[in-house]
Amino acid sequence: MKLTIFGATGGTGIELLRQALAAGHEVTAVVRDPRRLPADLPSGLDIVQADLMDPDAIAPAVRDRDAVLSAMGSGGRGPTTVYSDSISAIATAMARGRTRRLLMTSASGLVADAGDGVFVRYVVKPLIVQRLFKNSYADLREAERRLRATNLDWTIVRPSRLTDRGLTGRYRTAWDTNLRGGLSTTRADTAHCLLALAADPTSVHHAVSVAS
Repeated sequence: MKLTIFGATGGTGIELLRQALAAGHEVTAVVRDPRRLPADLPSGLDIVQADLMDPDAIAPAVRDRDAVLSAMGSGGRGPTTVYSDSISAIATAMARGRTRRLLMTSASGLVADAGDGVFVRYVVKPLIVQRLFKNSYADLREAERRLRATNLDWTIVRPSRLTDRGLTGRYRTAWDTNLRGGLSTTRADTAHCLLALAADPTSVHHAVSVAS
């Protein structure tokens, strides 16, 4: 596939780059600072340096792609609009070209639903997790809302707490609900799931939870 990746210098983004290149995909990374990319990435990566929030600047990088993947992240716990502003810019740029497939990384902690155990649903998420990350989660909710409002073929991927344990390939997924006992997900497994869903048209217009 021809793929464009945003958030490529973050933990999940780097895993996306490594796995996509190893699988033989044609990959473009859109970054603000190319120096933050690892020096040992497989060959074949196309790097575009641009303002990620400027639709005009990123439009060439998303034109005629099979899929665009956003693994954008926000450092710190203060107020942020990184998620919502970036997804708006990406969607606007894609609307000008001929690319419709967009996948966004979100978080399972954003939603407490029937897929969770009782304690997680009524105590852990609303009283601890959602308060701890209230600013980033507020922005993620807005990003998801904006993505759902587009005419694109979107998929939202919601991993549980991210770790650096590496690729296991033994992760679980659930569509439009959370996963009971899904306490963590490796960044490598999240990337693996994103790449698999990018080629799966049945995941369009669904939120997919991912957990080990």
